[in-house]
Amino acid sequence: MLTPSEKSRLKWACRRGMLELDVIFMPFFEHEFGGLNEEQQQTFIRLLECEDPELFRWCMGHGVPEDPAFATMIPLILERNQARHDRLR
Repeated sequence: MLTPSEKSRLKWACRRGMLELDVIFMPFFEHEFGGLNEEQQQTFIRLLECEDPELFRWCMGHGVPEDPAFATMIPLILERNQARHDRLR
């Protein structure tokens, strides 16, 4: 379980230099992060340490991360965001 200061730090880390990444990572963190298991949460935290161009490329489907945990997390983020978006329609 994260402390309030850790949650605040992570929320800040979800704010990226690219708007396209903000709209992917912020909603995922706000709505899905708490439901992830410990391993998934740690993978997400590590993923936020990556550079924006890499994250953008992976999220846009223009490459696959070498790290297998990242290669699993990126589609999970995109699928969960899409499912939430579809439910809101």
